[in-house]
Amino acid sequence: MATEFIMPKLGLTMEEGTILEWLVEDGATITAGMAVLRIETDKVESDVESPAAGVLHRTALVGDTFPCGAIIGFLLADGEKPPTAAAPTSTTSAPIAQAPAATTTPVATSARSTDGRVFVSPNARRVARERGIDPTTIVGTGPNGRVTSVDVRNAPTTSLNVAPVVAPIVSSTGHVLATAAARQLAELLGVDLSLVPYDPADGRVTRDGVAAWVRARLTSTQSAPIQTGSAQQASGSTSTAQPLAPASQPPSSMKKLTGMRGTIAKRMHSSLRDTAQLTLHMDADLDAVVADREARKAAGGATLPGFTDYVIAACARALRLHPIVNSQVVDEGIALLPEVHVSMAVALDEGLIVPVIKNTLSLDLPGLADETKRLSSAAREGKLALTELEGGTFSVSTLGMFGVDGFTPVINPPNSAILGVGRLRDEVVLNSKGKPATSKRMTLSLTWDHRVFDGAPAAQFCKSIVDLLADPAALNSAI
Repeated sequence: MATEFIMPKLGLTMEEGTILEWLVEDGATITAGMAVLRIETDKVESDVESPAAGVLHRTALVGDTFPCGAIIGFLLADGEKPPTAAAPTSTTSAPIAQAPAATTTPVATSARSTDGRVFVSPNARRVARERGIDPTTIVGTGPNGRVTSVDVRNAPTTSLNVAPVVAPIVSSTGHVLATAAARQLAELLGVDLSLVPYDPADGRVTRDGVAAWVRARLTSTQSAPIQTGSAQQASGSTSTAQPLAPASQPPSSMKKLTGMRGTIAKRMHSSLRDTAQLTLHMDADLDAVVADREARKAAGGATLPGFTDYVIAACARALRLHPIVNSQVVDEGIALLPEVHVSMAVALDEGLIVPVIKNTLSLDLPGLADETKRLSSAAREGKLALTELEGGTFSVSTLGMFGVDGFTPVINPPNSAILGVGRLRDEVVLNSKGKPATSKRMTLSLTWDHRVFDGAPAAQFCKSIVDLLADPAALNSAI
């Protein structure tokens, strides 16, 4: 009997996924746990593994977006025929009729699907944009004539620096694909995606395209501002989308505020707009931590914790002592969360990502060091699962490696606070005999939501972290 292959739900907040690439050809025999396709959610790209063995029968196309649980294929026994079922329904909602006429007649030598869409992998499309090459003019060597990134890199670069124009990426239902960010913005503003032209350099309706369409409507009509039903009901007022001022100089280049950078911009702006954030700074004496770390290094064996690991361990225990900090604002009030999951910010070339150390209190220092190293490596290699980015109750961000003493971190919603970690520095102090001596110091910067708790509780929480760092033996045992 055929086994249904469905769009998985990879995290609590995932509602739908877009198929970026089938990693296995249609009709191939696969095994359980084998990576079959790559999908995009609103947060990450992830490989999807097969739940069982069988012969793959694909019913969904690259570029289509489906809700979690939708059937996108079947796993068949040898000789078994696929079920006669209706094609899965995609949630993509911008019709091809909106494609600009000037971009509908590219010269293409690569293979095309029955609906006229060129088979180009997402990575190949990205490389083509960077090199200024139209991927529809390249003969693909991938499965079914698909244009791969290798094909693009091997293609002549005579068209370098010429803005590429691509055909619209069309779903099996005849609609132009819209990016997740475009769908989110359109839903927020109440915009019908069918009215927004696709991006000729991307092949999809993009967030920038939605924003440009809205600005054009506001400029041309000078009418009442666009608003969402939920925002209007909540505030009882309207909000105007103001166009940004043009560049003060002719730019040397432009970088789109999309992808990870766009997500960060949206979340940080929302965080500052929707919360009452204040920041305090407090110095911590790390002489005991330095001595503990040197002793561990001399003993060898277990993974050597970094200074940030000590801070994360202290934060987790301070959150147990001050439960109001381990909380979030919900419609009903302030929800105090029973479990402690500390997130740590990891800097990438394209932005910032915040993986979560689940059940932080259950780890001793070597175990915590192992987990932070694993998450950091997975983040830089793009191998984080969606579940590893969800559920954080408090965040730690460090800029100490860049020589920064103190800074003002921005709260990562829906958390109520975040701790910034500065550099470890030598500072002259007076010892118990009143004589000058040096001490290892570190500045901690706590930003908290003043709606949730006030300055005194914030200072008490930060002081608890400082006290715990003065006694690293208290950080070594799991709770």
